[in-house]
Amino acid sequence: MAYFLGVDTGGTYTDAVILDEGANLILGKAKALTSRHDLAVGIGQAVDAAIAAAGVAVGDVALVSLSTTLATNALVEGQGARVALVFIGFDAGDLGRGGLTEALKGDPVLQLPGGHTHAGTEAVPLDLTALEAGVRALGEEVSGFAVAARFATRNPAHELAARDMIRRVTGRPVTCSHELSANLNGPKRALTAVLNARLIGMIDRLVAACERHLQEVGIDAPLMVVRGDGALISAAMVRERPIETILSGPAASIVGARWLTGASDALVSDIGGTTTDVALLRDGLPEIDPEGARVGGFRTMVEAVAMRTTGLGGDSEVHLVTEGLTGGLRLGPRRLIPVSLLAVDHGPMVHAALDRWLSADAVGEMDGRFVVPMSGQRGGLSARELAVLDRIDRPMTMAAALTSRLEVAALERLVARGLVMISGVTPSDAAHVMGRLDAWDGTAAEKALQLIARRRTGAGERFATGPQPFAQAVVDQLTQQTVDCLLEAAFGEDAAFADRVPEDLARHPLAVAGLAQHRGVVEVSLRLGVPVIGLGASAPAWYGAVGDRLGCKMILPEHAGVANAIGAVAGQISQRAQAVVSSPAEGRFVAHLARGVEVFTTAEAALSAVEAVLVAEASDRARQAGAVDLRLTVDRAVKEVEIEGRQMFIEAMVTATASGRPRVAR
Repeated sequence: MAYFLGVDTGGTYTDAVILDEGANLILGKAKALTSRHDLAVGIGQAVDAAIAAAGVAVGDVALVSLSTTLATNALVEGQGARVALVFIGFDAGDLGRGGLTEALKGDPVLQLPGGHTHAGTEAVPLDLTALEAGVRALGEEVSGFAVAARFATRNPAHELAARDMIRRVTGRPVTCSHELSANLNGPKRALTAVLNARLIGMIDRLVAACERHLQEVGIDAPLMVVRGDGALISAAMVRERPIETILSGPAASIVGARWLTGASDALVSDIGGTTTDVALLRDGLPEIDPEGARVGGFRTMVEAVAMRTTGLGGDSEVHLVTEGLTGGLRLGPRRLIPVSLLAVDHGPMVHAALDRWLSADAVGEMDGRFVVPMSGQRGGLSARELAVLDRIDRPMTMAAALTSRLEVAALERLVARGLVMISGVTPSDAAHVMGRLDAWDGTAAEKALQLIARRRTGAGERFATGPQPFAQAVVDQLTQQTVDCLLEAAFGEDAAFADRVPEDLARHPLAVAGLAQHRGVVEVSLRLGVPVIGLGASAPAWYGAVGDRLGCKMILPEHAGVANAIGAVAGQISQRAQAVVSSPAEGRFVAHLARGVEVFTTAEAALSAVEAVLVAEASDRARQAGAVDLRLTVDRAVKEVEIEGRQMFIEAMVTATASGRPRVAR
């Protein structure tokens, strides 16, 4: 009998489930707090508890699969390690395209002549001597490199040469843009490579932590990781291409939602600690985003499910809107450590600070905020940033960590790098005050909300009369922002509104009136036409009111809190390989392959040769990823034009896909 172990590591919780693969039954499940200082701790606690609950022997676990939202969360919150971009053959203007400058966040760029033409011939020779000098000058400043060369998908020679030299000189991870996508658009490929390089250390720590615990308890089974399209990939492969795990958790949640409910057509909404992820199930399957995964404002070239990811979760930062006379609230996109959670391990410090702040007549600017040190790479920090980081040697109040207002920007930089986390009021704290959650320190939550409620609006009035009214206001705001997320996704997926901006439609006065069932001279009604499947541990606490507002059926499955972990072991392995055939002149057909450029005299000869290479490449990748019983498909997307009555070949994108079930230990 084969038992599968699914693990999902999120921003707040790590979940584990034991699935009886033959009977399709959940035998045991468990949750543990995600331990940022050492991910193996939270993984170990969840895995051990799930195995104990299932009553199975560790030797009977035949497959382990891991999904995670850590990469998604990092991009949404603008976090990640410091990297360098090697930009070959592009001009300065290319840095401003596709969001590349924003993605770099001030990280160094080594811009060099080089690259190839559209036909794959060398445009300018690559100066490896200059590149080596630039790389050595960076020293310990960066943790990895992204390499993007002009038309590298037509000929990757310069990217490969740069990669080999950087690895030889530094020994650090290098991401080549052509390895992540076969499509054109150099700046967008460069952005994807930068984000991949930034995530390598994070995902490597996660995989290593999981492997370490499995070895300690004696589980000898293949370890897989969920990609953003819901397919599985081996742990070894994901270490090189962690960008493929963005939307891993959301993709796993969709697979889990389908497994749990059997629903054919529904919106799936998964609320975690950091994000809310919404996708449409149509005929039982999610759509793949044709433009590439979009996360944290960045449009990447990663194939993933069509998902709307918003920085809204149970641990989202509560912002007080002081503009205007009435004031208001806004949640996210940054995740904070809830005050009630911080008080679980650091109660005396948290309560002493809250009591001191509450005893004062006025609320200070930093009152209610704490800082917590995290581990990570310190290269590239300024002297001021290093001074602040050294001062934060334990959890403390934010005011104690800063000596002047000039250091606030330095602290924000440390937070963006993931070296420090902020603790403050979140919806999870509000849920404790309202009695919807009782997992952490409810008394600390009540004190924190009482403190923040005393802050003043633009009219000089307090935001709320006490912790209970303020908690209700936070819950109402979360409901409103969740309704907005779902309505945006619905408009975005409805073909009748394909030419309109979903965000504008969701907030249009007619849509707002329709949800309120306005009855006047004009009567307006609006509701969702499909049910919503609410997932996430806190979904029962929030989603009842969301369903009421949207006028739709709300499905809350029994195991909604561990849907991601279930989806992690319910997927298949799938690997793709792509290449382009172009025709720069009549009778000349060029195959642009990873091993170089090959020329043929007919289109069919070029296409057949490319297909053979890609089938072998996709099959090899799938086997490396742990797949057996492979199924192969090949697709030719050929572009032709008619000139003087005859068809002329322009180019073709050839895609080979190899899919199969995961290899298990037995």
